[in-house]
Amino acid sequence: MINILLDVPNIENTDFYCELKNYIKPNHSVAVIALAFRDSQVKSLADWNLLYGKENSKYYSKIVDGLAAYGISENDIKFINYFTDSKESAAQKIASSDIIYFLGGLPDRMLDRIIKLELYHTLMKFDGIVMGYSAGALIQLAEYHLSPDDDYTEFKYCKGIPYLDSFYLQVHYENTKVQNESIKRVISERKKTVYATDFKFSAILVDNGNIKLIGNVKTFKN
Repeated sequence: MINILLDVPNIENTDFYCELKNYIKPNHSVAVIALAFRDSQVKSLADWNLLYGKENSKYYSKIVDGLAAYGISENDIKFINYFTDSKESAAQKIASSDIIYFLGGLPDRMLDRIIKLELYHTLMKFDGIVMGYSAGALIQLAEYHLSPDDDYTEFKYCKGIPYLDSFYLQVHYENTKVQNESIKRVISERKKTVYATDFKFSAILVDNGNIKLIGNVKTFKN
């Protein structure tokens, strides 16, 4: 399996492209897991479309344009729609794809919706390329931590989809006191390396267990 953990979705960036073009190919099809939305933002199909719909949404063009840089056709990119996809159609989109792309937002709510749509075992059987940014990177870990921020009032550990279990990840790293305290706590309690990615240019590529750090990734060890 190939895992690509991003901080932001700008994979068309020249620096990212030089690394990821070896994995993301023009003939690939993509299932976009658009399930990490905040409950306060999305309560209906109309709200979902404002974020991910094809017409004038916040994220659709960013995702499609980024993949287009690798030669992937828009026709080969399928978004999983929480409001219109059945459990069967969502599972088929995943099973028939070469790449799974987890979007950002709230990783714990994303997993809740994955379980509700009965997609967990389908995702566990997938053996292609798994990529995602922010929450979509965290959910690729068997367990991840959340530092206190605008969405989460206190530190906590959460379960993800156990593709990776040898390290922890701090996304959107800005060298703040609360982030550094969270990283120290993880190292103390879990005895594993913590990688920290920032907004500027950073990603982690895991190729069948071999870890490559791309750009501005900091490493914290016990």
